[in-house]
Amino acid sequence: MYLEISNPKDYHAALYIRLSKEDENEGPSGSVTNQQSLLHAFVREHRLDVYDTYIDDGWSGTSFDRPGFQRMLRDIEAGRVNMVITKDLSRLGRDYIMTGHYMERYFPEKRVRYISLLDGVDTGIESSANDITPFRAIMNDMYAKDISKKIKSVKHDKQRKGEFIGGKPMYGYRMHPSEKNRIVIDEDAAPVVRRIFAMALAGTSCRQIAVRLNEEGVLSPAAYAGLTLSCHGPYSGQWSSERITAMLKNETYIGNMVQGRTARISYKTKKCLRRQPEQWVVVEHTHEPLIDPETFRKVQLMVNSRRNTRSRTYDFLLKGLIFCHECGYPLAVMNRRNAAGEDRLFFVCRTYQRFTKAGVCSCHSIKEQTVTEAVIERTREVCEAYLNPERLRPIAAAAVAASGRVDGREEELSALHARIDSMTAHLDRIYMDRLNGLLADVDFERLYRRIKAERTALEEKLRELEAQKKNPVPIEDRARELVQQFLHCAFTSRELLVSLIERIELTESKEIIIRFRFREPEAIF
Repeated sequence: MYLEISNPKDYHAALYIRLSKEDENEGPSGSVTNQQSLLHAFVREHRLDVYDTYIDDGWSGTSFDRPGFQRMLRDIEAGRVNMVITKDLSRLGRDYIMTGHYMERYFPEKRVRYISLLDGVDTGIESSANDITPFRAIMNDMYAKDISKKIKSVKHDKQRKGEFIGGKPMYGYRMHPSEKNRIVIDEDAAPVVRRIFAMALAGTSCRQIAVRLNEEGVLSPAAYAGLTLSCHGPYSGQWSSERITAMLKNETYIGNMVQGRTARISYKTKKCLRRQPEQWVVVEHTHEPLIDPETFRKVQLMVNSRRNTRSRTYDFLLKGLIFCHECGYPLAVMNRRNAAGEDRLFFVCRTYQRFTKAGVCSCHSIKEQTVTEAVIERTREVCEAYLNPERLRPIAAAAVAASGRVDGREEELSALHARIDSMTAHLDRIYMDRLNGLLADVDFERLYRRIKAERTALEEKLRELEAQKKNPVPIEDRARELVQQFLHCAFTSRELLVSLIERIELTESKEIIIRFRFREPEAIF
């Protein structure tokens, strides 16, 4: 309480209070009531005008997306507050990066004076206490990280013991009325689960099961649990083939506790990543089964047998560019064999495909090859007006000549070597981050594959340049080859199509609408 405020009438103070579960370990002095008492005593002593008190009770300091804190920021933006007072620095936050951002950048830019009572921090005066504030923020961050590790360890221990620690049990089960971390059969939903497995065992596909349940008005798991849907669309809140497939593969229904399907990226964020099945925590015989093991095994064979009937994903040129004109959703692609037994891909409306009986949209069925050829031809017609081979050849020749100069080639080779070395060092760094626990295994594998693939491509390009250096091609021949290659192959390049085309829409009457990224009017044909 050694802080002095010489001009109290110039300030409109915000009293910020935060308390989370980990902060309760610090004792009763950290409670909301005691923080309020401490802050009000300070403002009375210094005759400050308090605009409002902002309280976040039960919110972690590692996240700044707290309702009270965000409301305070809105008042700062509106000019209603020009002073923020907290009990100590950890009340503001425990993420040292974001805490430093608000103290060192945001508050000064908004001309807001920040005071931390117990730490003696006051940004309105020059003080040695302000100089060591970053170190205090780092210590608060380390405390939050340590608490996170302890909580995670406790949860993992419960998972290994087969105790349920999730929010909502799997559809068909509910929490035990008296015993914590145990689940029992939900007699209201159990018949639906048994019926789903019976239909699957009889050979009904997952999509047909979903359609039948929707037609009969059976509540989906989300609707049955009363969950608020984050996404709204023509089929939100209904049964889907993906939901049925997930249920049929879930060992929870044979009495095994399956947990750890996702893992949080960091203690600083709530975002989770899906883990591979081999990383899940599975404990057998923890609760009463809904389905007998033999039925479950037979259903797995039925589901897995359909994997070879059609590929789940197809690689086609217009992927991610083509949409249904009527409902706006991306078109799905299906594989159908013609009379000669040849595979043919067809575009169909995904909304119609999943909810045929609902009449939300129409089929839009058309050959993928037909649409792709029409789009390529139209794109070529639009762009050929800008392309003249005779005008392109001198440009290509100049480019070849420039790239063929020894100094230019040496510079490119040197840049490639530097880039490859940089990627190798990057791989070493992420490997050390993985060993130190700073990077999740899933993130490491994703980054490792991507960077290694980029490095391999650069190494291949390096070998080509070195080969060209030893066996140079005549400039005129190389220029002619480049022009012809561009004119014949450019429009079958996905990279070029994405650069030229913003969106393709297929109408119910099989019209193709192309919206280019440049000032060409949209083409309908």
